[in-house]
Order: sequence, then structure tokens, then C-alpha cells
Amino acid sequence: MSTASDQSGDAASSVAQQVFAEGALSIGLTLPVLRSGVIVADFNEQMSLARLADERGFRALWVRDVPLNSADYPDPVGHLDPWVLLGALAVETRRIALISGAIVLTLRHPLHIAKAARSVDTLSRGRFILGLGSGDRPPEYAAFGRNADERRELYREHWETVAAALGEPSRVIPDEAPEGVPTFQLLPENPNAVPLLAVGSGGQSVDWIARHSLGWMTYHREPEAQRARYSMWRAAVERAAPGAFRAFGAAMRLELSDDPHEPAQAVSLGYRTGRHALIRILQDMRADGTHHVTFNLSTQRNVAEVINELADEVLPRFHPPR
Repeated sequence: MSTASDQSGDAASSVAQQVFAEGALSIGLTLPVLRSGVIVADFNEQMSLARLADERGFRALWVRDVPLNSADYPDPVGHLDPWVLLGALAVETRRIALISGAIVLTLRHPLHIAKAARSVDTLSRGRFILGLGSGDRPPEYAAFGRNADERRELYREHWETVAAALGEPSRVIPDEAPEGVPTFQLLPENPNAVPLLAVGSGGQSVDWIARHSLGWMTYHREPEAQRARYSMWRAAVERAAPGAFRAFGAAMRLELSDDPHEPAQAVSLGYRTGRHALIRILQDMRADGTHHVTFNLSTQRNVAEVINELADEVLPRFHPPR
């Protein structure tokens, strides 16, 4: 079974440290970035916003994997296939990390995931982190011919195959290996491993995540609940890998007010707030042990204006000069 320590290599370490560093907090954005009420994304505009985020010093761009839409689901946005979007981002950006948040590990063949991840990592010159989840919509399992009750076992099995293929050295684990079949390898060759990140729990224990992932990415929770979650995570890391660093991050909805002094007001999975209160929230999160926050922006303002305000007024408090 592959572990987090197997995901070695200078490039893999470099991109992971760009996003997750002990005692620090970095800030990313989740795509697509849309104005409130907009459900049809202009992906040419999204490329422009991604380039802006890269130029202005955000540390990561996150891309979701939403295979199917339904009128019964709360998210009506038509997301691009994540691998197509990540490939475009790989050639349109230069420094910012690219992270899948998260590829549904249980609904895709793990060798296809490994091939796509290696391709994005190659195109981006080592800027890719493979975030993996199990999906939280049981009806999609039926649509793909999978049994939702088996997702925990599928997640572990598929993780092992992906980790082996993307590790250093790379090793392909076939589903079946009849006598006489050739030995397979994953190309293009890459001297460095692609880092793997658990997004959500995937039905696994925190101890399992601490053993196998570079860290744990969760949804935003109110501060007391998040502190308890981080304490639980640190205890699991100490059991699984005493003294090791394992990252902890959160995805936060953000409605940034045009009044910089507006007090923070809790909304679902995040806050509506002016930038001064936002800075205090992020400082508290850093002190409590969060290493990365990605913003799901929701705003009536011009999106580029919001990105620039965050870059001018918020990022310098958390990101050291490059």
C-alpha cells in the first residue's frame, strides 16, 4: 500500500510546499469564478481570470469534478470536464499550482486518472496536485453502474493504483494480469511523483488519510468546529506519522463586500464580509492550524475587481514576496 512518504520528488515537494507550509496560510481560488446568480460560465473569461489570479500571486487554482447535473442538485453550473480545463490552465498559467478539488476517484478508472494526472503535471511543469474524493451524490453511482455502498472499498483500491502509478518509481497495477501479458508503464516519464491530496474523507478514517495523503482538505466550518476538526487531524497524524507535517485546508465561500469595514456575517460554508474582518478571520485560521484556504467567490461586484482587491489588500498579509 502506497503512503504519503512514497509521493517523493523535488517537483512534487515544491508544488506542495507552495500551497501547504507549516505555520503559514496560503490562499487560492476555485473555478469557475462567477457573479452571484450566474449559472452559465464563459470559459474564455475564466481563462482570463485564471491568468489574473496567477499574475497577482494567488497560490492555487482549484477545479471541481462534476460528472452530471440534475434539477435535484443545488449546483446548476455546467462545469467543464476537469481534465480538459486543467490542460488549458496548464498552458495558460505560469506559476500558480493547479489542484483538482476533487476528481471522483470511485467513478473513473484509476489508470485513466493516473494518465490524465501525469499529463497535466507534464504540461504544467510540475505544478499539479491531484485532489481525490469519493463523490457525495449516490444517484451518480447508479448512472455509472457503480454501487454506492462499495465506495469506501473502491476509494482505497483506486487510491493504491493511482499512487503506485504516480509514485517514484512508477508502477502500474493492472486489474487483471493473465499469464503472458506484457508489463505496462505510465508515460510520459516523469522523475518526480505527483502529490496526492484527500479532499473530504472519501469514507475513510482520519488515520488512513494521514498515512496516505499529503494532507486533508475539507469544507469551511464555524471556527470552534474547525478547531476541533484540526485537533482530531493532528492527533491522527501523530498516530500515523509521528513528527511529520501533514497539511490541513478548507474551501470557503466568500462574498467580499465593497465596504472594507463591513463586519463578517456567516453564510452557508463561509462569510459575507469586508476585507478587514476577512483578514482577521484568516489570521485566526492560520493560528488554529489551517494551511490553505480556497475561496469560492460569490459576488455582485466585478469579479476581476474582487480578485484585485484580494491581491492588493489580503494576500500580502499571508504570502511572502516571491
